[in-house]
Amino acid sequence: MSSEITYIGSIKTPYTKIEDCPNNIQPNGPLCHINLDEHYHDGLLGLTVGQHILILYWLENANRTVVVQRTCKGNQTKGTFALRSPHRPNPIGAAVLPIESIEGGQIIVRGLDCLNNTRLIDIKPAIYQETGS
Repeated sequence: MSSEITYIGSIKTPYTKIEDCPNNIQPNGPLCHINLDEHYHDGLLGLTVGQHILILYWLENANRTVVVQRTCKGNQTKGTFALRSPHRPNPIGAAVLPIESIEGGQIIVRGLDCLNNTRLIDIKPAIYQETGS
């Protein structure tokens, strides 16, 4: 079994400094371009505009030893897994957003919370499960 990650492309956002990044995804935020390496373009077949996708990306320069963190809101203490912070054992970012457009090997979405040129790990159709009342 292999534990390597193969990056499949990169994400273009307007954020060049960590201080500029929003603390969470913003459905009405700026346009962000998910660019797949040419080898993976055919993997987009079947995706459609308006469809929600799960986007997985690698958050560079994270502190991978953090287990407990203080939040900005109210200076609360929370465990790493209760937060979207990049500081975690495996700094993988995740967002579920609708596709604004698809052209060639590029998907455009709105409001990702990562730096420009963030490496892309994977894209999957988002699946929602309804819960009974």
